[in-house]
Amino acid sequence: MITKITLNSVACFKSAAILETDKKVNLIYGLNGTGKSTLSDYLYNRSNPTYSGCTAESGPDEQILVYNQSFIRDYFYEPEDLPGIFTLSKENREAEENVRGAEKNIKKYEEELTNKNAAIDEKEEDFAKKKQNTENRIWEIKNSYAGGDRVLEYCLAGLMGRKESLFNHLLSIEKPSKQPERSTDMLKNEVEAIRGSDEIKVSLLPEIEFSAQEIESSSLFGSAIVGNKSSSFADLITKLENSDWVKKGLEYLPDEIEGESEPCPFCQGKTITKAVIQRLQDYFDESYENNISKIQTLLISYESAIQSLVKKDIYKSNPFVLEKNDEFENLYYVVTSCLNDNKTLIEAKLSNPSQEISLSSSIKAINELNLFIQRINESINAHNRRIENKEAALSEIKETFWKIMRWNYDQTISSYNQDLNCAKSDLADIQKDIDDIESNISTQKKIIQEQQKRTVNIEEAISNINNGLFELGIDGFCIEKHSDVRYRIVRTEECENTFQTLSEGEKMIISFLYFRELCKGRKKASESAHKKIVVIDDPVSSLSHVYTFSVGQMIKNNFFSSLDFEQVFVLTHSLYFFYELTDIKHERRKDTQKLFRMTKNSSGSQINEMRYEEIQNDYQSYWFIVKDQNQPVALIANCMRNIIEYFFNFIEKRDLSAVFSKPALQETKYQAFYRYINRESHSLGQNIFDFKEFNYSFFRDAFHLVFKESGYPEHYDAMMK
Repeated sequence: MITKITLNSVACFKSAAILETDKKVNLIYGLNGTGKSTLSDYLYNRSNPTYSGCTAESGPDEQILVYNQSFIRDYFYEPEDLPGIFTLSKENREAEENVRGAEKNIKKYEEELTNKNAAIDEKEEDFAKKKQNTENRIWEIKNSYAGGDRVLEYCLAGLMGRKESLFNHLLSIEKPSKQPERSTDMLKNEVEAIRGSDEIKVSLLPEIEFSAQEIESSSLFGSAIVGNKSSSFADLITKLENSDWVKKGLEYLPDEIEGESEPCPFCQGKTITKAVIQRLQDYFDESYENNISKIQTLLISYESAIQSLVKKDIYKSNPFVLEKNDEFENLYYVVTSCLNDNKTLIEAKLSNPSQEISLSSSIKAINELNLFIQRINESINAHNRRIENKEAALSEIKETFWKIMRWNYDQTISSYNQDLNCAKSDLADIQKDIDDIESNISTQKKIIQEQQKRTVNIEEAISNINNGLFELGIDGFCIEKHSDVRYRIVRTEECENTFQTLSEGEKMIISFLYFRELCKGRKKASESAHKKIVVIDDPVSSLSHVYTFSVGQMIKNNFFSSLDFEQVFVLTHSLYFFYELTDIKHERRKDTQKLFRMTKNSSGSQINEMRYEEIQNDYQSYWFIVKDQNQPVALIANCMRNIIEYFFNFIEKRDLSAVFSKPALQETKYQAFYRYINRESHSLGQNIFDFKEFNYSFFRDAFHLVFKESGYPEHYDAMMK
């Protein structure tokens, strides 16, 4: 049993409000907004940190069962897209919400999957276009080498029917490490040589042999050749630094000296004597002449070696050289230029023996020319072998042809491979996303399966709810099964809107009857017995007044009188319902019931004990508020409604519909009052209209007319004093 409840620092409870009781039945009355929902929500979920300042003192092993709006939200679930279809039980609601959440996730993932598949199609289509463009470019091979002279058409045998076949063949060929030396024109010539009427062998070309290469390194050319240094003229000739000039002058001296002297060939003075000639001859001695003779011999040998070179025409007449004529001309020119330049230098040495010269080596130039000749000879040998073996030759030409094509189209193939790798990478990324999405869909489907297993069969509860509706006198609708865990309202009168959204009153009564079923016993067979405390918050707030008495009787019979429940708390804003639940027998009421009233002022809400006799005083307090036009608009309007409800429904047991249909209350100025009084809900936040429509005089006049037209003007006058 709960003996004490303290509400503090939450909602309208600014300071501690305390409810103390030792009774089984506890009835709490309060206008809307005074804190009833806060009290029931705290008992519904005491672990919520919002209520950290609140406490409830109770015994051990006590189970608190609360019926309020939170219970309805948790247990009564009506999918938005299925009006009129609902499920009951917290487990089924949670399972249903989880299932629908999983279904929404699946729908979202399926949309993502559609987008990803569309992205794959787009990527594949884009790559297919690029591949087609590549195939078209490579198809140029067929257009270039098939037809026409058809010399190389045999290389494309079996590849001229479909572009894809030619493309795949070229793609399968590995790119050569270097550019092929032969061209397609050369290959054509080779094929024609093998297949044509000029099918003859070609002789090999001789390599260049130059026998005078050692002359180029002779030491004679690097030293100055001069006369005898011991000659008396040696110092003079050395001073002149031109022994070659002096040697040249000897050619102009006479063989014999007639007289004492002869004219000098240089100055024409008679200075040349026999002694002078002798001294000059002593300078240009035998050693000098021997060196000159050696140089002459070297020159003759060098010239002879040049003359013995293979003539250029022999090479030029060869068809294989003609194919590379420019290269041959350059190499041959380098060789002959080097040799002729060396010859000229040797001749200059003879003319000026004292001058030092350096000859260029012809080895490198001759070797390079010979390497070229060797390559030509290799081609000649290959040609000759092809003639000896045509099939092997044609096969080798075909292989070379495709190497050339692979080299020539490498940029096209490289671009294609780059596009292929990018497409593969992009498709792999998209496929990974698809795999993840499909995994997520599979996970959500498993969630649906697991949640469907968790659903609780409440068919027996539904049957009891239908019986409860009958007990309450509700015969306008009943509940029937819609699917495994879903139910629907079946109305007595067939109409098009059978599946319309349930009204708040229908939800209220169905959920309350289900609450009654939950309170009857254990949720599970293994669950241990608990002392049960029941909290019921405003079960008639959205119900017609017709059912207020029936619901009150049901609470009395099923909860107040039952030994299954240790304690019951009922909270209501309806004075009539509050009075209906009180025990009319004073002694019994004193033993079993305790009455409380919730009030609210500027200091916050409070909970006070209430005597049975104070119910009438509350009725009088309503009149006191109505008489004060300075009270809040909502409070005045709500008190008018409570007075009418209490007086006509509780005291006089009268139906007001006939009163409001009278002409006196049909005036336009009373329509706001009429709309408000006839609203279903008592929630201040919902049933008070736009304050601009509230006119105190009009409301008071209409309020007066209700009593006057109903035959109670004296009661009105008495209460308004």
